[in-house]
Amino acid sequence: MTEARLRILEGLRDIAAPVWDGLANPSFVRADDGRLAPRSPEAGGDPVPYNPFLSHAFLEALEASGCVGGRSGWIPRHLVLEDGNGTALGAVPAYLKTHSQGEYVFDHGWAEAFHRAGGSYYPKLQVSVPFTPATGRRFLTSPLQDRDSLTAALAEGLVEVCRLSGASSVHATFLTEPEWTLLGTEGYLQRTDQQFHWLNRDYASFEAFLDDLASRKRKTIRKERREALENGISIEWLTGSDITEAHWDAFFAFYMDTGARKWGRPYLNRAFFSLIGERMANQILLVMARRNGRYIAGAINFIGSDTLYGRNWGCIEHHPCLHFEVCYYQAIDFAIDRGLKVVEAGAQGEHKLARGYLPTLTRSAHWIAHPGLRHAVADYLERERQAVAMDAEILAAHAPFKKG
Repeated sequence: MTEARLRILEGLRDIAAPVWDGLANPSFVRADDGRLAPRSPEAGGDPVPYNPFLSHAFLEALEASGCVGGRSGWIPRHLVLEDGNGTALGAVPAYLKTHSQGEYVFDHGWAEAFHRAGGSYYPKLQVSVPFTPATGRRFLTSPLQDRDSLTAALAEGLVEVCRLSGASSVHATFLTEPEWTLLGTEGYLQRTDQQFHWLNRDYASFEAFLDDLASRKRKTIRKERREALENGISIEWLTGSDITEAHWDAFFAFYMDTGARKWGRPYLNRAFFSLIGERMANQILLVMARRNGRYIAGAINFIGSDTLYGRNWGCIEHHPCLHFEVCYYQAIDFAIDRGLKVVEAGAQGEHKLARGYLPTLTRSAHWIAHPGLRHAVADYLERERQAVAMDAEILAAHAPFKKG
């Protein structure tokens, strides 16, 4: 580590995909056809689950399509830690930001309070996967090295980049628990929130999952699934080479409709979907609903080694319970079929609880330069963590599973 140095990348184009992926998803290799395979056990190190959002293909597609970079307010400032020979030991996906949009961990109140006090909250340094509220490693390190020491070095490097950039703060969001704990020891403030995840208890079928539920909840889900497919609606799963540009055209229309209604300006553009379709189609699941010969709704999911990540949904026709079917129940069906252990259904949504998705903590860590703002945020986060824990406990008591 005495020979290590930090390099700042202004884009993923500045690092070879195998080098980045060797840190982001070190337990897997990608074949020429895009399929993943476990790396040879002789490679050493503890196995690391594959996370599609950390891949060079996904992150660079955001940059190449213009969803980040340019005037988006997401300016790539990725960190790479190298040894004296230039070998990459660790990396962090990071962005200098001029706003707080597309993060799903909300600090607008902090920015407003600092502005009223005469401070400048922006720019700030954001460690995250843009527009993606999915937990995963943010401090990407070689499994053959001491992860804690590399993570600590990268955390210190982020603070230095923050100072050099004139940024107010560093924000690392949707961290793994070990990262969150370690950053706490490095002086970062710790924050929690919650999402709703479905856990696969080695179910053989969707009916086996329903057998775990209380009778009333089981009947409700069966009714919702019947209602969703009324009016001649059918469901298709599309992945790999089955996904065509026509499918992306249809899905993008759904995405734009939902995005325009919820946010006013969707974050992703049409070019992005074509790029990920070219680069990582085998890690994508499109769940598409069809009626009268045309697609009317759809959801995009990304496939990890043990987790299915639900991301975006949209529709051009509104039908009762179709959202629940396409986003939640079909995801469970697919996870059971593929032997995946978890379905992460995205941010927020207490309505997911009744459908078998349980409250799960999410974690972020924040380094703030200004002593006064840091003190105020630390006090707020202590009370917020208590409230989040209490809320999760209350919600868990209302889970739809059979008691005992």
